[in-house]
Amino acid sequence: MLQRPAAALALTPELLAGRARRAWLLFTAVALAIIAAALYGAGLYGRSTEIEALATQGRTDANLKVALLRAVLENPRALPLLLSEDQQVHDALTERSPAAIDVLNRKLEGLVSGTKASVLYVTGTDGLAIASSNWREPVSFVGSDYSFRAYFSGAMQTGTAEYFALGNVSKRPGLYISRRVDGASGPLGVVVVKMEFDQLEADWHEANRPAFVSDAHGVVLITSVPSWRFLTTEPLSRPVLAEIRASQQFGDAPLVPLPITRPEALSSDVTLVHAIAPRGSDAEYLRLSTAVPSTPWRLDYLVPAEAPIAAAQREMRLLALGLLVPLIALAAYLLWRRQSAQMRIAAEQAARAELERRVIERTQDLSLARDRLQAEIADHRSTEVKLQVMQQELVQANRLATLGQVAAGVAHEINQPVATIRAYADNARVFLEREQSASAKENLGAIAALTERIGTITEELKAFARKGRTAAEPVELRSVIEGAVVLLRSRFAGRLDALAITLPPPALKVMGNRLRLEQVLINLFQNALEALDGRDGARVEVSAAETGEDVALVVSDNGPGIPPAILKSLFTPFNTSKEKGLGLGLVISKDIVADYGGRIEVSSSDQGTRFTIHLSKAGAA
Repeated sequence: MLQRPAAALALTPELLAGRARRAWLLFTAVALAIIAAALYGAGLYGRSTEIEALATQGRTDANLKVALLRAVLENPRALPLLLSEDQQVHDALTERSPAAIDVLNRKLEGLVSGTKASVLYVTGTDGLAIASSNWREPVSFVGSDYSFRAYFSGAMQTGTAEYFALGNVSKRPGLYISRRVDGASGPLGVVVVKMEFDQLEADWHEANRPAFVSDAHGVVLITSVPSWRFLTTEPLSRPVLAEIRASQQFGDAPLVPLPITRPEALSSDVTLVHAIAPRGSDAEYLRLSTAVPSTPWRLDYLVPAEAPIAAAQREMRLLALGLLVPLIALAAYLLWRRQSAQMRIAAEQAARAELERRVIERTQDLSLARDRLQAEIADHRSTEVKLQVMQQELVQANRLATLGQVAAGVAHEINQPVATIRAYADNARVFLEREQSASAKENLGAIAALTERIGTITEELKAFARKGRTAAEPVELRSVIEGAVVLLRSRFAGRLDALAITLPPPALKVMGNRLRLEQVLINLFQNALEALDGRDGARVEVSAAETGEDVALVVSDNGPGIPPAILKSLFTPFNTSKEKGLGLGLVISKDIVADYGGRIEVSSSDQGTRFTIHLSKAGAA
């Protein structure tokens, strides 16, 4: 009997398939390792190149900002030098006559309007300002004592000084440039020019890239981010902080560090940091620092780096993938061709049959899974629709139950005006017969007022009985409270004196629907009044307050409180302490408030119960 060769027996479709699987697993592992290494390397390269590009551009921008700052400083620096030699300044400091001071005031006023200076003023050797460019204004510097300021003492000692501080009269920050005025017999006083940087900061702010100038202690003086002013680049030591506080240089500024963290030094002037800009989240910036010539200041410029670095990394990784994927695909194709050549003769028929069987099985499985999924989706949708319908029915049932409770009282509330209208009508007829038209008009006016009262009551009752859910809209909280009280007035006619309501202003509006919010308040008012039934000194306090973007409406009573067993599951359906209650009022109230993005909080003790409703304020960002 003939036997098949051993090689033929080894090359079965099963063995070839096993070899192919092992080869593909090895190929996939190698390919993934190569791709991971390439992506990692491309990310590092993209990050470094982008940081270098951002640093180059940032240095250029920072140098331009320094040049602009120096240009802004040059003109004001020349003014004190020129004024210290001015004869009118010498005359005013020497003579101190009203005429000479008036001439100097007007001269300073004219000079400041033609320069970029904020204020020009002249002080005597005692530090008292004798003339100022703002001598006409309520915040005039004339008569103010500046002897405690460093720019005054520095100018008196060395002849000139520059000092950045917060104005003790104007409360505006600026750079004070001072120059001593010398006479024949010694110093006569000091000329001071104050330079403010509002326009420079505005120009920097338009670039949407944080920039700030700090002094030798690291205190931020000029910044495109107003909230960063007088913060520090590093925590100040206790002696330095005490010295600054004593000099009142920056007023009551907190002098706390800037919200800049996790510095990573890249070079002597470039650092990668994380900063929190106003109304923003933590972001990555490239911080470039450079000295400001002719000053002890440094300028720091923050360039947003997170998005550009991510984009550069993404671009490099895509490029790496673009190069690797074709090569890996070519290698995979060659491997596949080699395996296909080995498998073609031995496994062509078997593979086709196996493939067909798997396709059929997979198709059947997918069909069954699709059918089951469609059935489950249909069931979920049906259940969701039923749940929404039941929820609406519960809300309407609660509203109609409350409506039934107040209906009898509302009928009595209407009967009284009707009887009064009848009496006024009879009287008006008698007055008309007697030709007393003035009295008849008074009765007719009273009839109209009573008719309007009946209309208000019936409109509130009909509106409260309407069914349906409406979208949130701005609603006056005051009208919601007043509407709830109108509907409860008849039922609790003898007990509404216990309500102590502090109505919010008409302009305060919340997001919701007036009728649904009235239903919430009626439930809370009704529960509070029922809990106080028969108690002396009963009181229900209602107030509203704005809390940021929310409005907190508080309903508190001095009742016996809610039992702990009920309080634990207060918002669970059918949980109630009332004999005839359904336990749905608070559950529905919570759902209504939640529909409009709010929440209900409750606290209770033997001293009373407090419900707090948080609602979104209309117009809040």
